[in-house]
Amino acid sequence: MELEVRHLRALCAIADTGSLHRAARQLGVAQPSLSTQLKRIEQELGGPLFLRERTGCRPTPLGRIVLGRARPLVAEMRALVAEARAAAKDDDGPQLRIGSTASRALAGWLRRLRARQREPVLQMDVSPNALLRMLADGRLDVAYVHEVEGCPLRVPEGLALRVLVEREPQFVSLPADHPAAVHTEVQLSDLAEDRWMIDPTVDGEWDAVHRILRAAGLNPRVLHGDYHTAASLVSTGEVVTVCQPTCQPGPAMAVRRIQGDPLGVRLLLAARTEGELDSVFPGLWEAYSEVAREAPGYREWLDRVGV
Repeated sequence: MELEVRHLRALCAIADTGSLHRAARQLGVAQPSLSTQLKRIEQELGGPLFLRERTGCRPTPLGRIVLGRARPLVAEMRALVAEARAAAKDDDGPQLRIGSTASRALAGWLRRLRARQREPVLQMDVSPNALLRMLADGRLDVAYVHEVEGCPLRVPEGLALRVLVEREPQFVSLPADHPAAVHTEVQLSDLAEDRWMIDPTVDGEWDAVHRILRAAGLNPRVLHGDYHTAASLVSTGEVVTVCQPTCQPGPAMAVRRIQGDPLGVRLLLAARTEGELDSVFPGLWEAYSEVAREAPGYREWLDRVGV
């Protein structure tokens, strides 16, 4: 087997994430496929590159040597691809490739970009780390992501970051007829007997929600599902779930602040240059401010803290 850049990129991903599972998700491949690829690379290079431990993967001495040579090569290839794509974009017109995790501010932001003759192309992903990697690889121009409190993002070198909101409190969505919904804010203990739904594919969410539940002395039943499934099940009375404060309530669903604001996220905009950030940040801030003020519970919270 002849080593290729994709093989080196796989080694860097395994080292950066410390896990075959997380590396496979970052690379967009199946974990068994990545594991087989790693074995072939190790056979080609003559020895194990990572120690497989219960807590993850750690480079061996040979692995550290290989990674020391691989990282500059991967970075050079990333720069080449980014420059080529930027040149192609200039030829095709002013398209803007945006990556984003879920946000109600997106619609207003895209509308503002179009008004400035910047045609956005949108790439959604639940993983902010995956979007940042795509940005670093030149597959995106900007990325709007969130960082869950206590779970720092892995930000590739060379990216420029700008904070949109330093700490956005996370609220909870619950059935409209839930006894706790009569209050403007709920205590976690009010939800002790409920099933919770968590999306384990969102970077940091599983750990963060479990942390606040444990801190409150709770051990509720937990289901796994995405945002859309969670919203449907909340409306039918099956689950409660953490949600963004800009989430709009419905006839069958209430959105409430959690007493003490135990969970927060930091909202970030990332790009490869400060100039790119300058060109798109104001529109995002306007769009976010708009949806924040449209959410009654969040508007009350913002007024209370003086924002």
